[in-house]
Amino acid sequence: MGRDYYKTLNLSANCTVDDVKRAYRKLALKYHPQKNAEESAKEKFLQIAEAYDVLSDNRKRAVYDQFGEEGLKAGVPHGFNRSGAHTEGYTFHGDPLRVFLEFFGNDNPFREFFDRVDGDMHMSFGGLHGRGQKKKDEPIERDLVVSLEEIFHGCVKKMKIARRVMNEDGHTSSVREKILTIVVKRGWRQGTKITFPEEGDQGPNNVPADIVFVVKDKPHPRFRREGSDLIYTADIPLGRALTSYTVNITTLDDRVLHIPITDIVHPTFVKTVPGEGMPLPENPAQKGDLHIRFNVQFPTKLSAEQRKAIADVLC
Repeated sequence: MGRDYYKTLNLSANCTVDDVKRAYRKLALKYHPQKNAEESAKEKFLQIAEAYDVLSDNRKRAVYDQFGEEGLKAGVPHGFNRSGAHTEGYTFHGDPLRVFLEFFGNDNPFREFFDRVDGDMHMSFGGLHGRGQKKKDEPIERDLVVSLEEIFHGCVKKMKIARRVMNEDGHTSSVREKILTIVVKRGWRQGTKITFPEEGDQGPNNVPADIVFVVKDKPHPRFRREGSDLIYTADIPLGRALTSYTVNITTLDDRVLHIPITDIVHPTFVKTVPGEGMPLPENPAQKGDLHIRFNVQFPTKLSAEQRKAIADVLC
């Protein structure tokens, strides 16, 4: 006839998975070796663990409901698929504490019955706050590398992640890929964080970590940015640095700026062009400034006549 797993958990055959979990929670705490030292309790603790292991798994339960304990453990004929069941025979691993650990997240919830939080005493599931409750993993940070053009105009980035997810049996896991979509807003500053809650690896005893993408600028051939301002370095011959010069700059939106430089360009000289920087994240219709710095190119040699001419003018 075989064992009646439903009777072991004091349940009816039409119970739900939540009913199974509630029944196991109650009985496991009652018959745990730390709570009940009677010899009969050890056997009961083992029986309820096996009953839970079967009835909490849809495939095992489907075979058990149709073929009983004998059919479950002997295996069903090949080709049986009306309930999506497997054909291999089932064998309980025989470790009730392992089942308890996977369910509660701790093999001994009676070690501490109370936990003090912010000066108050709290009691939670299993008699312990923080034990028997799933703990959330630390956030996982990844770089979101974007070009200045993408930040200037805004864009959509598709980020592929691979994470471990729990299978339907609640005990095993597999690695699956997922695409996360990030709408990059105009002007987002470097260091901006975009959080996807609980997209990290799943486990039986943890709350998945948040996945956090951190904006990082891709090196640009013409500009770098500081906050919402753009920095451009122009090469300028010494003669032009002392007289006049026009800097031609192609912007991130493909316009060409012609910036006349009429001041003497000394080593710390900076030309600021208002409103030609990056969009402000709080108001993309406004922009930061463009700062032009200069790399003055000195000649490597001068003839005697050139030296005399310069001395006549400057000395």
